[in-house]
Amino acid sequence: MNSVECTDIIKTYHQGKITVNALKDITLSVKAGEFAAVAGPSGSGKTTLLNIIGGLDNVDSGSITVAGHSFNKLNDSQLTELRLKFIGFVFQAYNLIPVLSAIENVEYVMLLQGVPARERKERSMTILDDVGLKDKYNCRPAELSGGQQQRVAVARAIVSNPLIVLADEPTANLDSETGRGLLEIMKKMNRERKVTFIFSTHDNMVMDYADRLILMKDGEIVDDRR
Repeated sequence: MNSVECTDIIKTYHQGKITVNALKDITLSVKAGEFAAVAGPSGSGKTTLLNIIGGLDNVDSGSITVAGHSFNKLNDSQLTELRLKFIGFVFQAYNLIPVLSAIENVEYVMLLQGVPARERKERSMTILDDVGLKDKYNCRPAELSGGQQQRVAVARAIVSNPLIVLADEPTANLDSETGRGLLEIMKKMNRERKVTFIFSTHDNMVMDYADRLILMKDGEIVDDRR
């Protein structure tokens, strides 16, 4: 089964009178349980591709199916519900809520999903333990290091048991040791929970960890290695 199916995806942006061809006729399948990296220089289209797979951006033409659901047939509210149920996001900038503690940040998606309070807390504590933050439940983001904040972000992305996790440059703001630790956590969760991971990156370490490397340049896939 494929987690993601992109067919003939075209995406352009208009900056004043300039047209930027962000994605040029992209066709890509990602199987369930893959640990894949989309790599390329800045401007290659990798972040745009992740945003489209995550339903955060629309295509100009082409079709995309995620977890068996065709985006072309969904309205905005249905797309929001699909993201909530099936997709976890890890952003380069962490995107944690500053006024919430680590455990409250992790609980947040489950709160939106309507998971009962006791179950939310138990699952959040378990996942924070798994990412090495057992003693940081009640710390707010400002009280955590960059690596710890990114681990909270990973815990938040995974705690709701999504089918797919999209990680945009997840190691960009981390030192190599912290980045390696984070990748080990995600690799472990990929193996044990069969979650599909798709990264955008230009970090060689992430590329080395990936089971599949999709190389992009100027909005096109130029190589695909397994």
